[in-house]
Parts: sequence; C-alpha cells; structure tokens
Amino acid sequence: MHITILLSSAGRRVELIKCFRRSAAAMGIELEVLACDREPHLSAACQVADRAYTVPKCDDFAFVDAMLGIVRERGVQLVVPTIDPELAPLAAAAERFEASGARVHVSPPCVIDVVRDKLKTAQVMAAAGVPVPRTVPLEAAHAYPYPIVWPMFLKPSGGSASRNAKVASSSADLPDAPEEPMILQQLLIGPEYTVNIFIDQAGVLRSAVAHRRLRIRAGEVEKGQTERDPMLRRLAEDVARALPLARGVLCFQVIVDNRIGPCVFDINARFGGGYPLVHYAGAEYTRWLLEEVAGLPSTVHDDWRAGALMLRYDAAILCG
Repeated sequence: MHITILLSSAGRRVELIKCFRRSAAAMGIELEVLACDREPHLSAACQVADRAYTVPKCDDFAFVDAMLGIVRERGVQLVVPTIDPELAPLAAAAERFEASGARVHVSPPCVIDVVRDKLKTAQVMAAAGVPVPRTVPLEAAHAYPYPIVWPMFLKPSGGSASRNAKVASSSADLPDAPEEPMILQQLLIGPEYTVNIFIDQAGVLRSAVAHRRLRIRAGEVEKGQTERDPMLRRLAEDVARALPLARGVLCFQVIVDNRIGPCVFDINARFGGGYPLVHYAGAEYTRWLLEEVAGLPSTVHDDWRAGALMLRYDAAILCG
C-alpha cells in the first residue's frame, strides 16, 4: 500500500516526519512525504521530505489553491497542518480537498473558530464546566469600574508561540492602541502540562497523554515528561465534550495553579510541538491517522508509558 501525505508550513517539524515514517514502516506502508513552506530551501523539514514545494503565506488567498494543486498533482491522501494560522483556511476548504481525494487533518470551522480565539475558548470551556482562568478582553481593563486583580497575563486573542505575551503588573503596562485584539487572563502560577488527545472519526476520545512542561522555549516544550493523572484525564474528557465536533489530534495546556487548582488556558487543534514525546511513550497518533486514511483496522489505545522523558536540542541539516 502506498500513501502520500503533505505536511503544510513544515518549518522545523523534522521529528513529526520521522514519526510518520516510523509508523508507516511498522504498518508495511510505502509512505511518500511531501512538505511545503514559503521558503522550503530554508525549512529543515522540507529538506528531509521526499519532495518540497513553495506555497504562499497561509493568509494569502492563493494559499489554498496552491495546496490543492499539490494534492492533485501528487495524489495526496492526507494533508497535515502544523501551525495555528493555517487551520481556518484549510478547515474552510476541507470539502474541496476531499473532492480531490485528500483528507485534511483539521476539525470543522466551528471548532477552529473557538480554539483560535482565546476569549471564545475561555467562554466555551467555562460554559461546559471546564475550569479556566478569568479572561477578559483588553477593553474591559479600561472600563470603570471593573475589578481587575493585578498582575494579569496579556496576550493576543489569536496568538500562538507566546508571541507578544507578557505579564502586566498594572494598567500602565497595557497598550493604548494594540494592533490586534488582546485579552487579559488571570495569572496562573504552578506546574504546567500539555494534554495530547486523539479523537476518532466518530467523535470518541480514544487517547489522552499528558506531559509536564519542564522547560519551554518560544511557546514549545523543550524538556518534558509524561505523567498519568486522573485529574488530567478528566480534563481531556471535559474538553472533548465541550468541542463535540473536534476530530483527530489536538492538545491543550493546563496550569495547576497553587491557589485555585487546574485551569485550561489554550487549545491547539493540531499536532503540538511535543508530539514526539507522546509517540515515544507508545501513543502513535501518526499510525492511527494513517489507519483511518487507509481504511485499516484501528489499533488505537490509551496504554502509554508514564515517565517517558524528552530533551529537545538543536540539530543542523547541511545542504547545498
């Protein structure tokens, strides 16, 4: 059996490609990995892929058409987004990709609309009974009277990778005219976790793997260790119930605050940067996706190892 996948905005996701290749080899599948980026010659993942393509930025109207062109030319069966900004355009075009024979690994637009807006995320989760930090739009801090308890955490409502996020100690730290919608969120202090989940095509939560974020760099886990905790599993079930149309691989961040307990504060509807740790611990989300695409019996399970440790480091790909 031959399967062709396309990794979008491939960037540095070399380990994700390796995980797909290991899963395919174990399944006896001949896997062709395509990758695309704005500057594929400067993308490590594009260098290790079987073939690389140049595409426009994901907020360019030509982005989807360029992706569809690759899908049709190469007979792609699975498109795997890797960054948050491309989720909305790819979700909106999912039926066009399906008509061309490819599944886009993305949840429906209604799910992406929630998880790409941190204010909506907090509101939807709170309405479903999921514990979240107190979250208000930036404008609320300027409204009088409004009970803001400083310090607060300031971040873009649609941001990712910790971009423009900082602690605000008082209203003097707030921007007067931000370039994008911003939110203020209750400052949480305590151990931080990522919970990686796999939801099958029927909408059933099949796996939830938590790892503690021991060190973070640019919003991604640099050092992490898997932990089994019934509380984190319950949170995964609650998040899945709050997003009943979510499908495939997602991850969310939790801080167990020293005063108020666990709070969910961010959800990514894609493979997280720490996925290789999940894979190493025994939960092969890449294999389970390939099984769905190939129409093979599912081997999905939740029997993964606690105590698996990941220590990421910088490596160089030399070419040219």
